[in-house]
Amino acid sequence: MHRITEFFVGLLFGLGLLLSGMTDPGKVLGFLDLFGAWDPSLGFVMGGAIAVGFFAFALARKRTTNFLGGALHLPKSSQIDKRLVIGGLTFGAGWGLAGFCPGPGIVSMASGEMKAALFVAAMIVGMVIFEIADRTGLRQRMGA
Repeated sequence: MHRITEFFVGLLFGLGLLLSGMTDPGKVLGFLDLFGAWDPSLGFVMGGAIAVGFFAFALARKRTTNFLGGALHLPKSSQIDKRLVIGGLTFGAGWGLAGFCPGPGIVSMASGEMKAALFVAAMIVGMVIFEIADRTGLRQRMGA
């Protein structure tokens, strides 16, 4: 039952990304072009997502299990550290250069978008490099 629920939640998320325009790199780049042909419409999408997330996390903090009965693990740290800042900057730079972030990139790739497939491949390579650096301690030696 869990896998079926996960599938339908993922499907709903993907449809939401398609309907909101988040899978269109031109729309995303238009939103990021503050001094050109700025398109503020994705700001409303983000505002809606933040509002939903705010209330969902408020509800989740009062629970010990998720809606399907499994353990609920919420982030414990609220500290803004170097790792979070570098990750956020890397994410933002990738989003600005490619016009995709992970979820919309995967949805676009599944619909046959070759630029999205390249983005997802680069994202996977980046994840593998991070894992290797994290396991070998390279990240600590570099001061990250």
